[in-house]
This record gives sequence, C-alpha cells and structure tokens, in this order.
Amino acid sequence: MSQENPPTFRVAVIPVTGFQQNCSLVYDNVSKRGAVVDPGGDVDMIMEAIGKMGLTIEKILLTHGHIDHAGGAAELRERLGVKIEGPHEGDKFLLDSLPQSGARYGMLTAREVTPDRWLTDGDDVEVAGFRFAIIHAPGHSPGSVVFFNAANRFALMGDVLFQGSIGRTDLPGGSHETLLESIEKKVLPLGDDVVFLPGHGSASSIGDERQGNPFLRR
Repeated sequence: MSQENPPTFRVAVIPVTGFQQNCSLVYDNVSKRGAVVDPGGDVDMIMEAIGKMGLTIEKILLTHGHIDHAGGAAELRERLGVKIEGPHEGDKFLLDSLPQSGARYGMLTAREVTPDRWLTDGDDVEVAGFRFAIIHAPGHSPGSVVFFNAANRFALMGDVLFQGSIGRTDLPGGSHETLLESIEKKVLPLGDDVVFLPGHGSASSIGDERQGNPFLRR
C-alpha cells in the first residue's frame, strides 16, 4: 500500500467543550493509526471515539495554545501514553497559563502543558505515514501553526482561517495585520483546491475563501 494513497486518508471531527471546537482524529483507514488534533477538553468523549473507531493513536497535535484547543492535551497525553507535537514556541505563555484560562471559562480540569516537540516553518510531522508540512501562521496567536498534507490537498487550519471569517485577534498576542499577512503570504498560496478544517464551524476550501471571505478583501 502506498503510504499516501488518498482513499485511505480520513478525518473525523469531534466537537468538544462549550466552544464547540473541532477536535479531530486524522488517521489511515487501513492501518487504523492516527493522531488527535487539538483536544481542547471532553477527554472522555475523545477516548470513547478513539475506542469506537478502533484507532491506535500515535501522537497529539496542537495548532495553537488557546484553552479550547489545548485544555485537554495534558490529560490525554497521560491516558494515551503518546507525545505532543506543536504548536510553535510563541504560544508557550498560553500553554503555561491553561489552568488560569480554564478557570475563567469553567474548564476546571485544564492543566498546563509543554509539548514534546515545538514546531516551526519548514518542519514536517508524520501521522500514520502521511506527511504534514508545518506553516507558522501567527496573528490569532503568536504560535499558531497550520498542518498541510500536500498529497491529499488538505490542511488543519486551527483558528487562522474559517469559512467566511478569520481568527479573532483581540486576545493576548493577537494581531489583525499579522494574521492577514499570514493568510495572504502563507495560506492562500497553498492553492485554491486545498480543503481545510478550521477550529470551529464547517470545512471550506482556500479557493472559496479567496473568492468570498469578506475579511480577505482589502
């Protein structure tokens, strides 16, 4: 079997926490090996989904350090016995303060977490034989990264770009101008045919957002 045979590539979405964040399982449908992306909370629910699907989880991936994306990462790492990769080290201050962030939103089980591997531009991450190129795309947060799988024309976008919107920039370390620059110089050039899963809401394509996203019209 070719390692990057598109028919075997799967993504399952598990909306977690009151923020309805798109935690996802990225996996190979033949080997049933994969990764958990952005376990923001509801760890029992994530574990149940992994079990029902019969998956073997190799690692945890984080697109950035906000509570709704990383709040369950420390607990899930312990329960699965795997390593965490991402985000960029620019989000260390967010990951260090997850308990305080969680307390503000009633997410009292959130714990601070240090990834086993920080990521930056030019890095590669492998999940079940699928290679993801790392794109550092600050603006929503200083350490936001996008995971791009060129073989399947698919990206895990975090909160950089949404269907019809872009990430909020009023949180600590956010910058509207930096986010727009990241999108225009790093995300849009990936290609109009690239489908992406954002951190919240429905999947979209870069082409659809290039044409119809009002936040991208200057």
